Amino acid sequence: MDAELNNTSWRVRPEEVLVEVGTGLGASPALHSINEVYKLSLGWSTRGSTGAASNMGTPSLTLSSFTVGQYKGNRVAVKKIHRKKLDLNKKLLWEIKQARNVSHENTARFIGACVDCPLVFVLTEYCPKGSLKDVLANDELQLDWNFRTSLVHDIVQGMCYLHGGLGAHGKLRSSNCLIDGRFVLKISDYGLNTLCTPTDLIKDDTYYYKLLWTAPELVAGSIYPGAAASLKGDVYSFGIILEEIVLRAGPFHHYTNTMSNKEIVGRVCARESPPFRPAVGVNEVNTTAGGGGGAAVELLELASRCWAELPDDRPSFDTINVNYIKGYRDNLMDDLLRRMEQYANNLESLVEEKTEQLSMEKRRSEELLYQVLPRPVAQQLMAGEVVQPESCECVTVYFSDIVGFTELCAASTPMQVVDLLNDLYSTFDRIIGFYDVYKVETIGDAYMVVSGLPARNGDLHAREICLMALAIVEAVRIGVHSGPVCAGVVGVKMPHYCLFGDTVNTASRMESTGQPLRIHLSENTRSLLEQWGTFVVERRGEVELKGRGRMITYWLLHCSEPETRSLSQGPQPPPQYPILFPGLPQPTLSLQVPYLVVDPPTLAA
Repeated sequence: MDAELNNTSWRVRPEEVLVEVGTGLGASPALHSINEVYKLSLGWSTRGSTGAASNMGTPSLTLSSFTVGQYKGNRVAVKKIHRKKLDLNKKLLWEIKQARNVSHENTARFIGACVDCPLVFVLTEYCPKGSLKDVLANDELQLDWNFRTSLVHDIVQGMCYLHGGLGAHGKLRSSNCLIDGRFVLKISDYGLNTLCTPTDLIKDDTYYYKLLWTAPELVAGSIYPGAAASLKGDVYSFGIILEEIVLRAGPFHHYTNTMSNKEIVGRVCARESPPFRPAVGVNEVNTTAGGGGGAAVELLELASRCWAELPDDRPSFDTINVNYIKGYRDNLMDDLLRRMEQYANNLESLVEEKTEQLSMEKRRSEELLYQVLPRPVAQQLMAGEVVQPESCECVTVYFSDIVGFTELCAASTPMQVVDLLNDLYSTFDRIIGFYDVYKVETIGDAYMVVSGLPARNGDLHAREICLMALAIVEAVRIGVHSGPVCAGVVGVKMPHYCLFGDTVNTASRMESTGQPLRIHLSENTRSLLEQWGTFVVERRGEVELKGRGRMITYWLLHCSEPETRSLSQGPQPPPQYPILFPGLPQPTLSLQVPYLVVDPPTLAA
């Protein structure tokens, strides 16, 4: 016996353990020796406080109560213990020997411990899925009732084993029920009471939170959570865990919003009649249970027996195993396969959901870019290609503005001017969706449109621009000219698709020398319209254009061809950007803006 007690193969040296410390979002955890963490004084404290490095804006090396490390090439769970002094007496060695002898499918294996004060920690089997508390709080995991009852079965089996050999656990909580990679629940933090007794004790909210799982008869003797333990006390703790499993919520969750943890513990110990226990309504059970209402009711009935006021009225884990959970898991492998299938389905649905969200954001970004640049140009930029400038022998350029806009701005507030331009040009944007044209830009009250670029359309550009102009002439003064241009993308930040050439300047002069509510055409555009034979124009005569001299120009009056693209009665065109603007209203396109009409200036014919 003495030889077994003196066997120190369980003893771990600090330099043999590396702890994993996260270095940022999405980054792989970095490995640091525990000695390094301790020397930097960045987290080896009773409450896992952060050190000075965090205050300086650099990643801190902190150790919470439980963390992950590596020991001899294997991942392990590291539990720190704050001890200033520790004696390796026979009682401690006996507890370590008992912990080493624990071997069951539903208990976390004890690996070793470091007892070199002030570095005291315990290494146990690492369970990658976290604790039962973590799994229940993860809303992305769909836990069916077969899985939940299987977890209950695992707890009972593990506790039956511990009660049959080691004795009472004393610290049974959902955070001490770990789940491994095969979704098998393993009970941890058992035994080692002498080693795990902290030197300092602070009765803060965390202390009382851990007492929520402690039986009322043991609270008075709990100098620290788990100091007092009994077999029937573990059954009480199991009853609180059943409430968590059924409702997927914390202990006493109906009271935690209105009462502090200390007040809840006080009510539990007050021996009220009836005893103060977690409250679970029938409606709540039906809501949370889904298709497992029968299992939920059974588990809550078992929980009420487990948290009975008198310890003798509580069933033992052996009784629970025989009478209450019989049939919860008949075949280990079948249940394991069901668990893995459920996990795969959850993962598949999660990946599908995240992929759809990513695809939606990608389409949203593309549509936003397509509003700023022509689609072919935007696609070249997204592909990382250089957009080469292009020239076109003949396109038709449209300019329009609001006559009297300066006087209108002087008599209006800035918000009124913005609202006016937004309403007017939003209506124009809807109208041009019916025609083969591209909106180049708006500057103040100026509105510029081109047809024939960036998509070529032969000689149709003059016809498309003129039909569009007839649709919106009721609100503005318009000038139109046809000719060669050069187009390209200018700038790197906020790139802009621009047109260059004398055609652009001439179209602008045509607009500025026009008259309100009339469409001013150049000779080039009129010649292109002749091939259709449906546009009625009126000769205006010679007009002086700045930089061009005198030119013969025309007024476009109307089109004798019936317009099949009805703007006011027919169905509206589908939204060009359905993701960015899925529900834009489509009002009747009425462009009557009488207050914009001013007396036309007298121009020389």
